Amino acid sequence: MIKPELHRRYWLIELISYWEGRLTTGHLRQFFGISRQQASKDIKQYQQEHTGNLEYCPSRKGYLPTEHFHPAHISGDVAGYLNWMTGQSAHTMPADPGYRLEHAILLPPARNVSPNVIRPLVHALRHHERLDVDYGAVSSSDRDGRIIVPVRFVNTGSRWHLRAWCEKAQNYRDFVLSRFHGTPTPEGKPLAPLPPDTRWNTHITLHITPDPRLSPEQQQALIHDYAMNNGRLEINTRAALAGYLLREMQINTKMLDINPAAQQLILANQDEVKEWLF
Repeated sequence: MIKPELHRRYWLIELISYWEGRLTTGHLRQFFGISRQQASKDIKQYQQEHTGNLEYCPSRKGYLPTEHFHPAHISGDVAGYLNWMTGQSAHTMPADPGYRLEHAILLPPARNVSPNVIRPLVHALRHHERLDVDYGAVSSSDRDGRIIVPVRFVNTGSRWHLRAWCEKAQNYRDFVLSRFHGTPTPEGKPLAPLPPDTRWNTHITLHITPDPRLSPEQQQALIHDYAMNNGRLEINTRAALAGYLLREMQINTKMLDINPAAQQLILANQDEVKEWLF
């Protein structure tokens, strides 16, 4: 059985090489605080145990995943990479089995996201570059090509998406990662400085209250659930994320469910913030 510490190193080896397309000893040294010699030894050992997954490329001074790369220590779900990259997961694993608690985690089906999509997106985001992408939106029956400038990855709770400047729409848009097709093509630096992202830079406050159609006892249960003050929960959020937040809380702002127990919560200041909702 592989030792927990070595498993963590193998996990990082696969995570970086699979999603970013290039691994160096520096990744292991930075994350685990080990020497260059130890990092090199770990990679060599990984290559011996997982033949055909990585090959060294002298021109790029790093290890690249081969076309036959088969992950053995990561799930292949892009959320694992993005959660780690943004600090939401430290991938800690208690070595003492007695320290762990019995638990279960609901895992929704993973979105179909290819490393061939993520690698160019990560590179363009880090280097502030344009990309020619093939994107299929649910709102459109046809896929279309467009030029975008990636700005940031965003976790909405149930999925990850990319927020980017879209030259076609001349505005900032949210792109679901699983709806990109093919491999994005680099198009160099932006033609002009990007305008401010107003929806992202604007902060609003959502006032959440129990549905008044509920009984006093039911409303009190929700007030306790969310530690509301005076029967109201105030949530500060970016305007660009308000719709996603309400969706995660199952708050429908367009039509109340006929059964108040189904929705439970309402947005009390909808008129104040409706311009930011979708």
